[in-house]
Amino acid sequence: MLTGDFAVLKLRRNEPLTATDIAELDRMFAEAGVENASIDRIKADGGLGRFVRSLVGFDREAAKFAFGGFLAGRNLTANQMEFVDMIIDYLTERGVMDPKLLYETPFADFDSNGVEGVFAHADVVRLVNILRDVAARTAA
Repeated sequence: MLTGDFAVLKLRRNEPLTATDIAELDRMFAEAGVENASIDRIKADGGLGRFVRSLVGFDREAAKFAFGGFLAGRNLTANQMEFVDMIIDYLTERGVMDPKLLYETPFADFDSNGVEGVFAHADVVRLVNILRDVAARTAA
């Protein structure tokens, strides 16, 4: 397996990237003939890691693991569990999720206040922090 392949695998599994991983992704794009201007735009719009994860997705088990601490030992309502499952589905398909989406459809379909209508404020903070951590792992 090539070094770039390991970087892609790390992105799918939500493992932290190193500077070497980012350099390998950069090399892969250059070798594929992607123009420097395009690479620069990708870097400015969240980075190569974020872009690659949006293409290859996020391993479902890794997404579930990211929420493991939040879910552990709790008795969530059916709506709360479905809400978290929808976040996991979103991450699995798209790789990262902007926390502001928690206030928009389909999440606002549970309550017009979005996540704030489904979870207590402390839980909302925890969910947002999980999403930020997931996104942060796409960078070195």
